[in-house]
Amino acid sequence: MPPQVPAVPARLPNPLSSALLSAGAPGNVNDSTYFGAALALPEAPSCSFWPPSCSRRRGWGQSPSYKASPDTFLFTGTTFSSAPWGHSLRQSRAELGRFLLSGRYCWVDLTGVGCSEGHREVQSDFLEQKPAWGLSALGLGSWGSWEEPPHPILGRGGSSYPALSRTMKVILILTKYYHADIGKVLESSLWRSSDFGTSYTKLTLQPGVTTVIDNFYICPTNKRKIILVSSSLSDRDQSLFLSADEGATFQKQLVPFSVETLIFHPREEDKVLAYAKEGKLYVSSDLGRKWTLLQERATKDHVFHAPRGCLLSPAGFRYVTCQIHNCSDNTRTTPFVGPIDRGSLTVQDDYVFVKATTANQTKYYISYRRNEFVLMKLPKYALPKDLQVISTDESQVFVAVQEWYQTDTYNLYQSDTRGVRYSLVLEDVRSSRQAEESVVIDILEVRGVKGVFLANQKVNGKVVTLITYNKGRDWDYLRPPSTDMNGKPTNCKPVSARSLHTPSLGWDAASVVRAGLVMGAGNLGSQLVEYKEEMYITSDCGHTWRQVFEEEHHILYLDHGGVIVAIKDTSIPLKILKFSVDEGLTWSTHNFTSTSVFVDGLLSEPGDETLVMTVFGHISFRSDWELVKVDFRPWFSRRCSEDDYSSWDLTNLQGDRCVMGQQRSFRRRKPASWCVTGRSFTAALTARVCPCRASDFLCDYGFERAPSSESDANKCFANFWFNPLSPPDDCVLGQTYTSSLGYRKLVSNVCEGGVDPRQSPVRLQCPLLPPRGLQISIRGEAVAVRPGEDVLFVVRQEQGDVLTTKYQVDLGDGFKAMYVNLTLTGEPIRHRYESPGVYRVSVRAENVAGHDEAVLFVQVTAPLQALYLEVVPVIGVNQEVNLTAVLLPLNPNLTVFYWWIGHSLQPRLSLENSVTTRFGDPGDVRVTVQAACGTSVLQDSKVVRVLDQFQVVPLQFSKDLDAHNPNTPEWREDVGLVVSRLLSKETSIPEELMVTVVKPGLPTLADLHVLLPPPRPTRKRSLTSDKRLTAIQQVLKAQKISFLLRGGVRVVVAVRDVDTGPPSLGGGGGYWAVVILFVSGLFAVGAFILYKFKRKRPGRTVYAQMHNEKEQEMTSPVSHSQGVQSAIQGNHSGVVLSVSSREMHSYLVS
Repeated sequence: MPPQVPAVPARLPNPLSSALLSAGAPGNVNDSTYFGAALALPEAPSCSFWPPSCSRRRGWGQSPSYKASPDTFLFTGTTFSSAPWGHSLRQSRAELGRFLLSGRYCWVDLTGVGCSEGHREVQSDFLEQKPAWGLSALGLGSWGSWEEPPHPILGRGGSSYPALSRTMKVILILTKYYHADIGKVLESSLWRSSDFGTSYTKLTLQPGVTTVIDNFYICPTNKRKIILVSSSLSDRDQSLFLSADEGATFQKQLVPFSVETLIFHPREEDKVLAYAKEGKLYVSSDLGRKWTLLQERATKDHVFHAPRGCLLSPAGFRYVTCQIHNCSDNTRTTPFVGPIDRGSLTVQDDYVFVKATTANQTKYYISYRRNEFVLMKLPKYALPKDLQVISTDESQVFVAVQEWYQTDTYNLYQSDTRGVRYSLVLEDVRSSRQAEESVVIDILEVRGVKGVFLANQKVNGKVVTLITYNKGRDWDYLRPPSTDMNGKPTNCKPVSARSLHTPSLGWDAASVVRAGLVMGAGNLGSQLVEYKEEMYITSDCGHTWRQVFEEEHHILYLDHGGVIVAIKDTSIPLKILKFSVDEGLTWSTHNFTSTSVFVDGLLSEPGDETLVMTVFGHISFRSDWELVKVDFRPWFSRRCSEDDYSSWDLTNLQGDRCVMGQQRSFRRRKPASWCVTGRSFTAALTARVCPCRASDFLCDYGFERAPSSESDANKCFANFWFNPLSPPDDCVLGQTYTSSLGYRKLVSNVCEGGVDPRQSPVRLQCPLLPPRGLQISIRGEAVAVRPGEDVLFVVRQEQGDVLTTKYQVDLGDGFKAMYVNLTLTGEPIRHRYESPGVYRVSVRAENVAGHDEAVLFVQVTAPLQALYLEVVPVIGVNQEVNLTAVLLPLNPNLTVFYWWIGHSLQPRLSLENSVTTRFGDPGDVRVTVQAACGTSVLQDSKVVRVLDQFQVVPLQFSKDLDAHNPNTPEWREDVGLVVSRLLSKETSIPEELMVTVVKPGLPTLADLHVLLPPPRPTRKRSLTSDKRLTAIQQVLKAQKISFLLRGGVRVVVAVRDVDTGPPSLGGGGGYWAVVILFVSGLFAVGAFILYKFKRKRPGRTVYAQMHNEKEQEMTSPVSHSQGVQSAIQGNHSGVVLSVSSREMHSYLVS
């Protein structure tokens, strides 16, 4: 057992603030996710902080982070899903401003525990604004001139542990006051420690001047060089602070742009790219002192350093490269021809990925070692909805593909060395969506042991954990432990297809620190249970598992797993941590503070090879922050020797020692040895190559492995859509190609000799292939252009010979030409159409073996200038009405009209500029029309009043008007307005009750729509409607309605004889002819009779139109279905009265 820690106090001389982070913008507190401070390690971004995020894979288009080298560490933010770790922050967000930069700071080492009171840094008046708080921290550790030997297993080297005590250890911590409402950092403080956090000093960048630091960046090749990004509160000035001595001194440098992010060159320490908030890309070759504009319209997070590398996006998004010191329009090259999807450019190791979507079909392309882009070959009918790059290590690509039938699962594929041909290795891997739409794929690569992966598979709603030892060629269920942590038998049945009782792990708490040591949270049973999170550990790479805790804990590894620290994931305050020095066989408890605290995070020094850690949290929701340093170094007084290690052999679950073509042995510290492994520790001990077997080979692209239930389960058969004898697309006449027998060796598998299912491959001559998959398109994907505009035609050919193929091009306007090597060079054909029209563009590719043809119709259209919707403003219910769009210029057969009627979201489409329709319900109906011709779109909208009843008086004009009729909508509208205005003036009828509609064409005719007045509260009967008609008829007959035209021409308006034009329209679909004298006599008699009937026969009442106010009160003006629509058409010399009643359906006809 470890010795007890004596309670001898010690004190921190300087206060330190907390380390709360958020993703995207350091210092922001996200409402949905809380973050713990993390230690970014080389090749191990998840192994020195809680909780590990080994399963968090970058989404398509997300740029990879630079990895810190062993002599430097960077504190960054990492999300975690467990709610209790952000418990207090969620409940007292407004209080964060009160205690973040002040506090009581404590530390613990093997000699005792001590605390120091901090001082207040932020004024209380900020609390009223309820800001969000956060912290970003970075650290530097200088190893002087110490040599860093290669570390073959962990991928990094370093000096031995005792060298740490002879070198400076620098930590810089940046605290920021971020105001969420205005989205700005208002205050910041920079703290520096040169003794790994034992003491801190607050740096003053500009004496007497308030300096706000937004962010910081560390050079990946020289950690002594740091750039701080500062801005003023007014956003007018921005400056950089440059340091070449680990932050001991800084030099201020003004910049003429607003910095969004900085990108250090991965090899040249003074080269920096700066992405500005305006979308501009700048470059500096002297660590930010001088800047040169490199490119405009760049896209954020998709700029990468490469042998040649800059990204721009004209006319869509394209992948374009150029030399960094000569990036002009003339020197840029386009490795990928055509547009790419926004945000799809991803550069990882030797591979460049882009995604292009055309015609609702997405294709993924890859470039290996910056060579030409090639289509990624997934199974033909995978039809991916999404693709996530999982790994590009060891000259191979692992991708997770969500296929057309999947919703919350992905299929895992692995590629050949070039990343072109993909084979399925596991189906239905569980996934989940996290903040900012990032995707988490439940797969974990075990560090230090090639070929070993853990994955959670979801089938029929159940999640189980699988393990593979040969890169996905074979998968097995985890073996359950025989006893639990208390020694009680688990009584788990052997693994079978029907009854699974295996540990199912969740990677939110899984972590790998050295070869074969893995911890995870999960449960025993047939599936993963989210609320049951027991902790399990394996020290032999998943062969055997042990339960260590009944509840989920957050884990921190020190000294390559020599010390494992665990703190319970809980919402209650703690003062106890657990640690193990024998790979989880036994656990000890330790009081890291005298007062229980809400633990908010764990930090360790750079690399998991150290023995110093920090716990930070707070005592209560309203208390100051606590920072506790725990030092395990006094327990380990010497460096480990060879006698302190034992060896173990790697085997798969069947006990086979040949894993990935070799037998490997590893070493680990003996439980009884209290010594330090240090930075130079190497876990790999011996390796011996094995002869090849069938399990060392995977089914090649286009082949499927036979089901395990069949006798030939290890054999690969061609899929139904794949012909193994078909030559590859890049097969050139005169060369040979190898026809696949269905097998390829696993990448990184080192077996030799033995069985090789690829023996005796068939070598075939590349035949002369006919052209296939010929395509012609316009660069920019547009098929509609304007007259005189340059058009770039691009011709592509997916298959077939290109060297001997001739291409006949016809651009449809008389231009014809013959080309050779057209698809090989990728040069576009530039052309210009002078006249509007539709042109048939065709290209015919032909060689001796055959031919192919592609056709493209190009619309050459002038932009639309004007659109006017012409419609009768008043119409009757169920009356057929014509909607006309007057368009200038009118392009027949080229313009598409979209009609939206009422509240319908689905438009009617027509190639004609008019449609007919009916309105079934009374009320105001909005009609909208859009005219689309090529890339030009115009819109107009009108409101139509649909009424049950109204009156129409047909009008005519003096013949002199026809000579002045330009037949335009505006002219007709103006004439109608003047007629209505003159009638209103002469008759005292409100102008809003009269609508004059002038009809298109000659002779010039019009209809006067006389509307019914709104209902009045009085019940008095009146003959107002007929008086209006009489008054209108009288003034028209007396020729009192006239107006002047240019030149003194007077136009007289008169009642049109019904024989001179179509019958006038009435409400409810009836027809009206207006004869004033006959109306007056008939209406008086009819009204008297109806009045008598009403008094004698209650319930059988008929009302003349608009003469009974009581009926108006009873009938809803928008409930046409409940009323009566009596539509009567009389002869041309008669009068029709439309009558309406809820109680009786009747009408009168003269």
